[in-house]
Amino acid sequence: MELIVSKFNYWAYIVMILVGLYGMMVKRNLMKKVIGMNIFQWSIILFFISIGAKKGATVPIIIKGTEHAVKAADYINPLPHVLMLTAIVVGVATTGIALALIILAYRRYRTIEEDRIIEALKKR
Repeated sequence: MELIVSKFNYWAYIVMILVGLYGMMVKRNLMKKVIGMNIFQWSIILFFISIGAKKGATVPIIIKGTEHAVKAADYINPLPHVLMLTAIVVGVATTGIALALIILAYRRYRTIEEDRIIEALKKR
């Protein structure tokens, strides 16, 4: 039980990932699929940000004039945070394109239900 409480954030990310996967795979409404995709993306981003955090660590900036040896363990690794900034930009772009495609599908088929769109495509 102590393991679950001490790693609560990781369990929350696992639940978020499963909710996002459920939304993308089971739901038939295209808007709900996009929402599921966003939940999935944000859970991965939050997971990687939490990996980069360390208690008692500081930013990796070495002040000029310090003469003691630098220990890498005393600093936060900025790489996960920088990579997640890129992931946020990609996620926003993906969401924008997905919403634009949903609008086009609605204009053509007058629905955003996946089953109805597939039926209309089969009739062609």
